[in-house]
Amino acid sequence: MIRGKRGRWLVTALTAAAVFISGCTDSVDTDELPGVYRNEATGGKLRLESDGTFSATDVSTDRSSGSADFSGRWEFVESQGASDFIYLTVDDGGLGRIGGVQLWPKGPKSVYFQDDPDEPPALVLTKASAP
Repeated sequence: MIRGKRGRWLVTALTAAAVFISGCTDSVDTDELPGVYRNEATGGKLRLESDGTFSATDVSTDRSSGSADFSGRWEFVESQGASDFIYLTVDDGGLGRIGGVQLWPKGPKSVYFQDDPDEPPALVLTKASAP
């Protein structure tokens, strides 16, 4: 009898946690992603164009490298069971690496780079009201 109550309590707690977590995730309107994002403290700027291209000026994507200017193509990736993200394919080794960088949406007006999930974001950029 006690085992049954524990099992029901566990199922109830896990269900409540799943509902709470899913309710906390902001859905992303991909039509609203294009625009200019800035970090006033660092001067970093990221421009996502509606044609799928991007340009970044004075942006640091992680804590171990300095800021850089780079450009390329962006794509919104809906991830099954994980957080959605924006994948930045950097042109011709613009960051000295092969591949690209993940950019994470944070609500409707912010994006951030996070190189270590156990640390706070490396850089948060807020959408500017006008380019």
